[in-house]
Amino acid sequence: MASSPPSRSPRRRALPAVATAAVLIPLAACGSGDQEKSEGGSASAGAEKKNTRLTVVAAASLTDVFEQAGKAYEKEHPGVTIDFSFAGSQELAAQVKQGAPADALVTADTKTMDGLAGETGEPTVIARNRLVIAVEEGNPKKVESLKDLTDDQLKVVLAAEEVPVGRYGKQILDARKLTVKPVSQEVSVRAVLSKVELGEADAGLVYKTDAETVPDKVDAVDIPDAQNAVASYPAATLKGSEHAKEADAFVKWLSSDEAQELLRKAGFQQP
Repeated sequence: MASSPPSRSPRRRALPAVATAAVLIPLAACGSGDQEKSEGGSASAGAEKKNTRLTVVAAASLTDVFEQAGKAYEKEHPGVTIDFSFAGSQELAAQVKQGAPADALVTADTKTMDGLAGETGEPTVIARNRLVIAVEEGNPKKVESLKDLTDDQLKVVLAAEEVPVGRYGKQILDARKLTVKPVSQEVSVRAVLSKVELGEADAGLVYKTDAETVPDKVDAVDIPDAQNAVASYPAATLKGSEHAKEADAFVKWLSSDEAQELLRKAGFQQP
C-alpha cells in the first residue's frame, strides 16, 4: 500500500525584521516622479527576506536527535526552516519513489539509500548504531541474551524484515541459528519500542539510541559486539529538491562538529 506524503507542518516560522526610515522631503520638491521613485525605493528597502523551508525525511530512530539538530541549524542559518518527516526507511524510500516533495533523505541503512541512487546526490554516512534487546523496566522476564528470545513463553516483537532494524535483527539471529517467533512485526523501530514500553511485549530488538529515549520505562540488554550488527545512516540531497543548494548545506552540516556532538550525546557512534 502506498505511503502518504511526508508531513510538511511547520515547527516555527522566522519573522525577519523590516527596516524603515523616515525621510523629510520639502513639499515643493515632491513631484509625482520623485514620489514614485521614493516609494519604489522604500518598497525595495522594506522587502522581507525570503524564508527557505526544507523538508527532510529521516529514519524514525533519528526523531529525537534531529529535532534538536533542526533547532540548532535554524539558529545558525537565519532564513532557513526545517520540517522533518520521520518513518521507517522503507516507507521513506516509497515516498521518494512516488515523487513526494522533499529536499533531503536520511536512512538507517545503506541498502535502502543505494536503492534510490537515481533519486539522490552522493550519500554521506553521518552516524552508526547498534542493536540492543529492549525489555520492560527491571527486566522481569530475566532476558540476558539473544538465545533467550527463542523462549516460546516470551512475547517478542520485531520489526518487519523490509525495515532496516528488522533486517539487522534477522541477520544477527540467523548468524547464531536462532529461531524467534515474534507476536508481531512492526513497520518501524519506534513501533517495536512502543510495544515493549506499553507492556504489550516482553522484549524486542531496537537500536541502542531508541532504548535510551525512555530509560524510565524500558531497559536495554546489551548484545556483544561479536554477535551484533552495525547500522549505518547515510544522508543525501534529493535530486527533485527545489532548494538543492540549501539542502546540500544541511546534509554537509550533519557531518560538522556540532551535529556530530549532538548525535554522540544521543548515543550514536561516529561514522
